[in-house]
Amino acid sequence: MSHEISDVLTNVALPKTQATITLRVIKSFEYRTERSLVLHMLNLEITTVGELKDMARRAIQTGSGWKPYRNVQLDTLKLYTKAHGAKTTNLIINMDHDDWIFDDDACTLAELGIENETEISFFNHAAYNAFKENPEIRWDIPQ
Repeated sequence: MSHEISDVLTNVALPKTQATITLRVIKSFEYRTERSLVLHMLNLEITTVGELKDMARRAIQTGSGWKPYRNVQLDTLKLYTKAHGAKTTNLIINMDHDDWIFDDDACTLAELGIENETEISFFNHAAYNAFKENPEIRWDIPQ
């Protein structure tokens, strides 16, 4: 067994047919309520945006610990960050680059440039637009 550190970057360590993707499922922008859903062995070459949304919704509806998220109308995916890429200063979602929203449900993840270890936000589009207009964080405001 070798104890050497690999020089292979994590985004290319696995083929596009066996990727691991993290979905940042957002319940509330104002309160920064988010939970990560990690999907393993995802085939990015055949999985579409619509299929990814359906997989996430099924996991939320059936998985333990997801009950507070079951009443959220999740309808939009947006790139948060790729492995070894720059991260946003916003802890919940990348507020820049609205062109990173995946609005074509028929498009495959590979066609969108998704790689192993990519993080994608999953949220309600109307709530996102409201937060963009008034980006006030409420979790730190005294009641």
